[in-house]
Amino acid sequence: MSEFGQYALLALSAFAAGAINAVAGGGTLLTFPALMGIGVPATFANATSTVALLPGSLAGTWGYRKELREVRRFAILLLPVSLVGGVVGSLLLVGYPDAFKALVPWLILTAAILFMIQPVIGKLLKKQDPSKPVASTVTAGIMAFQFLVAVYGGYFGAGIGILMLTALGFMHVGDIHRMNAVKTLLASAINLVSVVIFIAEGLVRWQYAAAMVVAAILGGYLGARVARRLPARYVRWIVIAIGFGLAIYYFAKP
Repeated sequence: MSEFGQYALLALSAFAAGAINAVAGGGTLLTFPALMGIGVPATFANATSTVALLPGSLAGTWGYRKELREVRRFAILLLPVSLVGGVVGSLLLVGYPDAFKALVPWLILTAAILFMIQPVIGKLLKKQDPSKPVASTVTAGIMAFQFLVAVYGGYFGAGIGILMLTALGFMHVGDIHRMNAVKTLLASAINLVSVVIFIAEGLVRWQYAAAMVVAAILGGYLGARVARRLPARYVRWIVIAIGFGLAIYYFAKP
């Protein structure tokens, strides 16, 4: 593939990822394999993908600022463990890159499965009764769970949104918009600390990240504009099909 073709592929994947993240989430399943497809090693591809999609995640957090003010106590409770877990996961990636390469197909498969069952989990969350108090043991368990999610997020990241929404549903945060607000903030925090570590370790391929950032922001903006008109279920199944297809590819790849 020519150099122009490589940049075109990366820009297209980042644009689509930004749009899909705005509509349904799961954009990492596009940018990560696109980077690996042009020959970027798995660890570098993960780091570069995280950098490329971070601005869109931060923008989403800003967009939820009203809802965040309403549920700030939940955000404050879970933010510290998210930051620590993100650091741990990122350091694991840096320290054990060969292990990460071996885990790539499993991580993509896990992310695809989580993405596929998201509507089912969403229906279950709607049945939660916000009037019931949350036991301290449940809160402690959810904080521990969030730490593990953050570790996974710092290590790979795709699929952490549905994991966090599941936990937040048991904390009676409120409607899906408030849960999404907390989830977006925590995901941004995890990605932010990961980016700092990846940059410090020299894992980011900046020549690719720069082009992808612009495309991802543009895709996110346009995706948000058409989110109410575009049939999200079609986008979801495209991402799911890509995820399972990529998992099969990486399992079969020697």
